[in-house]
Amino acid sequence: MTRDLITGALLLEQESVWTVRTMTVMPDHAHLLVTLGDTHPLSASIRLFKGRSSATLRSSGLRWERGCFDHRLRVEENRLPIFQYIFLNAYRTKLLPPDQRWPGYYCHPLDWAWFEPLTNESCPFPEWLV
Repeated sequence: MTRDLITGALLLEQESVWTVRTMTVMPDHAHLLVTLGDTHPLSASIRLFKGRSSATLRSSGLRWERGCFDHRLRVEENRLPIFQYIFLNAYRTKLLPPDQRWPGYYCHPLDWAWFEPLTNESCPFPEWLV
């Protein structure tokens, strides 16, 4: 299911709805940082994502909650804390030890090029988890 949700988000990228910068799928929610395309506002983009992935969730006995929380980043805002928050979510909730990679994490290759060298071989540094 996790891979299906990531694939669904990336399919919307092919339709120019958004570009997924980084994303993590958790057992009960997901975090996405996207750059919107020119075709849909955020609310329509989220509606597309949720609508298309609902069958995947239903097959596992799950469903999307109504609404979502969103935050628009300013151009001058530092994205590193957002990338770290999304990257660390599974580790902070102790779903896996810090020396393993979370299978529900995705980072756009252009962003991974600058973010991955800041990690501990694609895993979090222990001090990030305090």
